[in-house]
Amino acid sequence: VVRTADGWAVACAHEGGFLGEQGGERDSGTMAFVTSLPVGTRAGYTGAAVPRPKPAAALSRRTGAASLRASARPTQDNDPTDSRPSRGGALRRNAAASGNGAGAPTLGERLRSILPTPRERKKLLPLGLMFFIILFNYTILRDTKDVLVVTTAGAEIIPFLKTYCNLPGAVLFTVIYSKLSNTMSREKLFYVCILPFITFFAAFAFLMYPNIALLHPTESVAWLASRLPGSAAAPLAIIKNWTFAVFYTLAELWGSVVVSLLFWGFANEVTTVDEAKKYYPLFGLGANVALIFSGQYVRFVSDIRRKLPPGVDGWGLSLKYLMSMVSFGGFLIMACYWFMNNVTMKDPTVFEPRAQQSKKKEKTKMGLRDSAAYLASSKYIRNLATLVIAYGMSINIVEVTWKSRLRAAFPDPNDYSAFMGNFSSATGSVTFAMMIVGRFIFRKFGWGIAAAITPTILGITGLGFFALTLFAEQAAPFIAALGTTPLMAAVLIGAAQNVMSKSAKYSLFDPCKEMAYIPLDAEQKSKGKAAVDVIGNPLGKSGGSFIQQILIVALGGLAASTPYLAGILFVIIVAWLQAARSLDKQFSAFMLEETKAAAKAKRQREKGPEPEQQAAPSSG
Repeated sequence: VVRTADGWAVACAHEGGFLGEQGGERDSGTMAFVTSLPVGTRAGYTGAAVPRPKPAAALSRRTGAASLRASARPTQDNDPTDSRPSRGGALRRNAAASGNGAGAPTLGERLRSILPTPRERKKLLPLGLMFFIILFNYTILRDTKDVLVVTTAGAEIIPFLKTYCNLPGAVLFTVIYSKLSNTMSREKLFYVCILPFITFFAAFAFLMYPNIALLHPTESVAWLASRLPGSAAAPLAIIKNWTFAVFYTLAELWGSVVVSLLFWGFANEVTTVDEAKKYYPLFGLGANVALIFSGQYVRFVSDIRRKLPPGVDGWGLSLKYLMSMVSFGGFLIMACYWFMNNVTMKDPTVFEPRAQQSKKKEKTKMGLRDSAAYLASSKYIRNLATLVIAYGMSINIVEVTWKSRLRAAFPDPNDYSAFMGNFSSATGSVTFAMMIVGRFIFRKFGWGIAAAITPTILGITGLGFFALTLFAEQAAPFIAALGTTPLMAAVLIGAAQNVMSKSAKYSLFDPCKEMAYIPLDAEQKSKGKAAVDVIGNPLGKSGGSFIQQILIVALGGLAASTPYLAGILFVIIVAWLQAARSLDKQFSAFMLEETKAAAKAKRQREKGPEPEQQAAPSSG
């Protein structure tokens, strides 16, 4: 029953068809009958005393919804004087959806339902651009730090860097961030955190690297090496190349701080669960195009070095090109963030705080120890930390062994850098495809299945890489028949393992992790992300590195540690899957509560304010 200008209209829709009055034929679709009742008729009138209405419209596959809407205009939806809940919208939707395909959406409607609406685009496009640039910079920094460290001191130094540089740096940043978050606004804190990164990377290329002969204590380290045992070689290499170690640490922190803490923390504040479920996987589509372009940019810079005349420091010139691009991207990130805060967020049609965040809450100031105790008491946060730590340990256990093979295959920095550029482009291409598949996985199978795919892929491919490393001699004849060597086969299999693992991380693991933060309150979000992302990720990598250090010292080398590393990897994957299963149950409960609250708020907005006194309906 819907309200019209002249009174009330009764529209009847029946699935399965009616016995038509024209020719006595049964319609195979749905018939709609519309009749009018005089003004004053009771709204709840059942129609018992009304003569059977004449068929007004046959709802076919194409015209059903339009016919019913036309017959019911004007309805209560555009009658501002009536405060009763609208039945017209629901009636039209039910009539359009009933019958054998009646009112079925066309291909164009389906495509429009996938794409963001104009209101959502005002929010999602700036966020997508920010993510694109952040990932572009991160790829350049990640490839550059590997070239600096591996070609100078070998892959064996990486476990020591992660344990004795990355982890202390992450802890120091968390202490500073925890204190600044209690005194600064969110917008100011973003700028204060990102500016030191941009400043250092520019200074490294233009000031530090040209003067490494003065900055690196080469002679002092050589004197110490002659008096210390050989097991001190890796720590001494860190001291000798301390500027490279600082670059490596800050490049790693870019992924934890700028990507996980600053960007995703901001994105979680301005998006709802529904928007996150639909569009978080799509953020990576543009971001992984950045991986493709940044990888090719690194390769382009490598080609420039090849064409330089002898005597010119090609690597120094390359660093200037690379870090100039990183600095320019950093300022673009700040510009996008300023636009979001000062333009997008001030548009009430674009940003609407969620119901659970609409209530004002007094800000609680907590120290680092209090924050750690508070987060440790939450099973939800512990499961999140387990996911992050398990990923860091797993990827580190496989990656260090692969990079040792990579250095043996490409000892020249130019060749190493070119290979890493192609590796990054391959990662971006595979991740681009995985992002499309990831959206389907989220919609079809839900958060739990999506969260379990990354550890499954990493476990299968990682164990396969270790198997090839352990049984290289047995596989040598088969590898030779393929026209390659066991070393190059290990490099390619390890590269495939890294590509699949990172693509699963970017397309599924990261969206799952960030979606899990959305139901948390502001205190858990801010300091929980700081503890889990900034400490948890380096702790996972440092934990994997520490395990490798113990095995190398105890067994005498990385090769002898391989079977034990494979067994440890299996245990970590099992713990990861258990934490994901537990978190799935908690997240599903949180999401259900928020969905109910959002639906209730939406119904109240559609209903509008109730009048203080409502006249009794006429008896008609």
